[in-house]
Amino acid sequence: MVQHDRNALSSQHDDVAGLEARRQDLLDIGEERVPFIECSMGKRIIGRRTFLAGAGALATGAAGAFCVEGLAQETVAVPNSAGTATPLLKAPAEACDCHHHIYDARFPFSRPGARMVADSRVSDYRLLQRRLGITRNIVVTPTPFPASVADNLVTLDALKAFGANARGVAIVYPEITDAELKTLADGGVRGIRFSLAAAGASPPIPTSMADTIESLSKRVDAVGWHVQFNIDATQIVALEALLNRLPSQIVFDHMGHMPQPAGIEHPAFKIVRGLIDKGRTWVKLSVTYDSSKVGPPTYADVNKVGETYVKAAPERMLWGSNWPHPNETNKPDDARLFDLLAEWAASEATRRRILVENPEILYGFAKAA
Repeated sequence: MVQHDRNALSSQHDDVAGLEARRQDLLDIGEERVPFIECSMGKRIIGRRTFLAGAGALATGAAGAFCVEGLAQETVAVPNSAGTATPLLKAPAEACDCHHHIYDARFPFSRPGARMVADSRVSDYRLLQRRLGITRNIVVTPTPFPASVADNLVTLDALKAFGANARGVAIVYPEITDAELKTLADGGVRGIRFSLAAAGASPPIPTSMADTIESLSKRVDAVGWHVQFNIDATQIVALEALLNRLPSQIVFDHMGHMPQPAGIEHPAFKIVRGLIDKGRTWVKLSVTYDSSKVGPPTYADVNKVGETYVKAAPERMLWGSNWPHPNETNKPDDARLFDLLAEWAASEATRRRILVENPEILYGFAKAA
């Protein structure tokens, strides 16, 4: 086994012992035990076959291996997120979190009883960016359809604070004016969202709503925006004809909410795959915990959905944190959720496409170097 360079570590016994324990944790993955192999910059790699969920996802190193950025990890406490460790997966430069929300009591929502999540302001989200190594982000207004422009002020304020590295997705209303759409566009919005799913239920979509979706899709397509859907798998099946005739680009939140244990065998998955093949549909790899029966830390059942999407069409995948996880009482570990991406996308090039290149195309970011 390759020996550690003790001179590069702390000289104090306790520090060395802690690092050795961390090293052993990574070696004792599954039933295999393999030695670390030195790679560049003092990193170490382990064989791909030992890369199982228990260790989290690791950044790609040499052929067929994953590279660990040293053995010590920075810790960052983030509100509305379990754990403090940074991910084992290293984010590429200009990586984008394509789905998160901002809540700020300065901007209450007009809907009676609307949720307000504490400690979810811009300053709080910056801690998550630091923890994950993410520099670009998409702010999604966290309220159901329909909503007034005033309900999007929290998003517009956040976009101003984040600057050129952020874009937004708004919730609008059927009669929104061209002037109001321009206000949103000038503020950094690049899409509208229909949040129609309900926890534990699958409300039917009335004909009037379908007509509204089609009308707004035509309007936002004219300005280069997309239509984003937070709908469950049953609703996807019900709206199949509508989804296939919408003129705008489509984005499905949270992997299309494929229920478990059906997963990729659910009829909705085939519908989404068909839309992807037409070249105008994107899927957000987010909310792994939404329908998982297995749960953390592996989310093995939902992992199959993510892996299948990525294998079929990596050029149409996006990744999102869904921070601050508004529907979750027990907040997930965002570092672990980020690490799952390496289980879906084994190559560094594929992960870069999902985290950097695809968001550049959909949201209009400058091309990264």
